[in-house]
Amino acid sequence: MLDRILLSRFRNHHETAVEGTAQFNLLVGENGAGKTNVLEAISLLAPGRGLRRAQLVDVPAQDGDGGFAVNAALRMPGQGEGSEPVRLGTGVAAERPGRRLVQVNGAQASALSLAEWLSIGWLTPAMDRLFVESAGARRRFLDRLVLAIEPAHAGHAARLETALRERNRLLSDERSPDPHWLDAIEVQIAEAGALVATARARLVTRLEAALARLPDTPFARPSLTYQPGGPVEAGALAIALRDGRPRERAAQRTLTGPHRDELAVTMAGKGQAAAECSTGEQKAMLIAITLAHSQLLEADGENRPRLLLLDEVAAHLDPLRREALFDRLRAGSAQVWLTGTELAPFDGIAAEAAVWEVSAGTVRRV
Repeated sequence: MLDRILLSRFRNHHETAVEGTAQFNLLVGENGAGKTNVLEAISLLAPGRGLRRAQLVDVPAQDGDGGFAVNAALRMPGQGEGSEPVRLGTGVAAERPGRRLVQVNGAQASALSLAEWLSIGWLTPAMDRLFVESAGARRRFLDRLVLAIEPAHAGHAARLETALRERNRLLSDERSPDPHWLDAIEVQIAEAGALVATARARLVTRLEAALARLPDTPFARPSLTYQPGGPVEAGALAIALRDGRPRERAAQRTLTGPHRDELAVTMAGKGQAAAECSTGEQKAMLIAITLAHSQLLEADGENRPRLLLLDEVAAHLDPLRREALFDRLRAGSAQVWLTGTELAPFDGIAAEAAVWEVSAGTVRRV
């Protein structure tokens, strides 16, 4: 479990400590009190930009010095009570506001290495529009699910993004790019792209099988399809990139590859695209995907601690679906963090949960 979480100069939290955690952890308070800020801080203990996808310069407290820090103690599975937990930390120094710092047990580390220690997933109100937003939002969602199971995915995706950026720069140059240089970059795109695409396809196949085993109620059951944006195999992708140079030179960007992938979601039973379903059905399908993904981690015997950050989820569910959600979360081994404006929706788990009242950037154990 994650415990002894410290937020320093993080958004509206000047100095906040959250200690004495449990499997269920409830943050309760008025809108704007700082509940989601705590979840965002925790989400930054994973690779990436966190659940808000915020720029680093937007995170520090307005009345601070431009830096911030998040630290936490992580007790690994099977670790005895007397043993020292792993100390994870991330933040930004005031003198270098655009550079993220990461430490593991006091030693400098990369942000990508955080995925080796724990996996973190989340649902937020902003994700309610996932099925009607751009394909890029769904790719990021899918990549986060892949990363929770395959930590190496973050490195493959980073290499793909870097190579694509370089190829697009060459394609948009007024001068004709050196074909040998394009050859070299396209090999990098093909190699990293094949790893990214096959990992996405592999996860979607497993998720679809897990979802098929879930009942149709009380949560709407989605059906998932991976739609590649180009050849998945490295050799075929390299050929497609080479053959597509004239067209992509005119477009000044790469039009084929995993950066064009799509995750297609339909509501099982109705055969209706998720984008055309009601907001309640879309929310239920997101929850179903999250629960199915958690089951995959359980089935894999995943030894890394797992966290689920659920921001304002219970408030949008009726009592029957809330209890079903709590039962499924209780059956798993993930540490769960939930937020809400009042305690009443959490009556089903309040007795077994650690509860904090959040007010104006302060956290008090109830």
